[in-house]
Amino acid sequence: EQDIIQSIADACQYISFYHPEDFVKGMVEAYEKEQSESAKNAIGQILINSKMCAMGHRPLCQDTGSVNIFIKVGLKANLDISKDLEDILNEGVAKGYTDPDNTLRYSVVADPAGARTNTKNNTPAVIHFSVDANSDKLDITVAAKGGGSENKSKFAVLNPSDSIYDWVMSNVEQMGAGWCPPGILGIGIGGNPEKSMLLAKEALMGHVDIHELKQRGPQNALEELRLKLYEDINKIGIGAQGLGGLTTVLDVKILDYPCHAASLPVAMIPNCAATRHIHFELDGNGPAKFEKPDLDLWPDLELPMDTIKRVNIEDLTKENLSQFKSGDTLLLSGKILTARDAAHKKIVEYKNAGKPLPNGVDLKDRFIYYVGPVDPVRDEVVGPAGPTTSTRMDKFTKDMMEIGIMGMIGKAERKQPTIDLIKEYKS
Repeated sequence: EQDIIQSIADACQYISFYHPEDFVKGMVEAYEKEQSESAKNAIGQILINSKMCAMGHRPLCQDTGSVNIFIKVGLKANLDISKDLEDILNEGVAKGYTDPDNTLRYSVVADPAGARTNTKNNTPAVIHFSVDANSDKLDITVAAKGGGSENKSKFAVLNPSDSIYDWVMSNVEQMGAGWCPPGILGIGIGGNPEKSMLLAKEALMGHVDIHELKQRGPQNALEELRLKLYEDINKIGIGAQGLGGLTTVLDVKILDYPCHAASLPVAMIPNCAATRHIHFELDGNGPAKFEKPDLDLWPDLELPMDTIKRVNIEDLTKENLSQFKSGDTLLLSGKILTARDAAHKKIVEYKNAGKPLPNGVDLKDRFIYYVGPVDPVRDEVVGPAGPTTSTRMDKFTKDMMEIGIMGMIGKAERKQPTIDLIKEYKS
């Protein structure tokens, strides 16, 4: 029982600061071949951040995700447990996320349709059980999935005569960059609605091996579809963090299952640039041991500083905002306020009630950063932080502009009405 708890805890910690090695290799290759300066810089930042996290044992992304566990229980395994296996797995998740040396962000809320109360330890995990009649081991895969990529999941029941390729391509084009590419695309085909979604998620746990497929050539229709999607998705030009370029996906993974003759269920789930998963087995001889990756796996990169504009937000006015144009890279300093969905909703409620914000907070001429940092540990002033998906705040933009904010910092695209508001208010 304790071996299971400790192994799950260690796995949650491990994947919070180590990218899978195959993913790092894929990113390095994408960096080396990228022609777009903006996209190359974005991939470079991801690799630099990845190496820093590997060295400092702090999260790759401030959204340390909700935990997904795939566990295959060997029926010959002698389990010495005092409670339900699900409770044991969740105890491991809680232990991993509350580790005082690398506390992770708690993103799971109970009562999702009501109070949405944070559970304070990132449990429960979403657990998928299966059995193996011939095994005496526990076969476990632990993954952490952030909201940005999960929110871009797609599902449809197509007609059997419909094109899976067309459906995937259409949806990828509509996904934009809020899922933080480059990443992996998982596709599940067949079964029924819930089975195809599970296949898509499970597909993401596989190795990045598209180049091996290209070298040997596809052997069946699924491999042909996989290769064609990989090549054509990367031709769309979404690119790293939506900045264009050659690489939107590092791989496309597909799993299928037999289905009803009248149906063609299809699901698609992306894995973001914070791809995090690990596989291990437990055989009763102690907790799992996870090997540290060789730091030489990461290249020594330095971002070009000659094109970066340094900006002190305290000195900005709406008049001199006009000196910046789309595509500029800014290095900001000064005081920035943070707020995401819940805070925006509360701010608008105060505005509509004609009440001032609490504690004398004044948003006029301020910048709002869409971020929820990880709690600081050790000697940190603030924990790992990064922008959340901007479109989630689009519906609040008009109210925020009327309050008087000067700018917003987030990731990915904005919808056209929001872009029009930014232009109207010269923000």
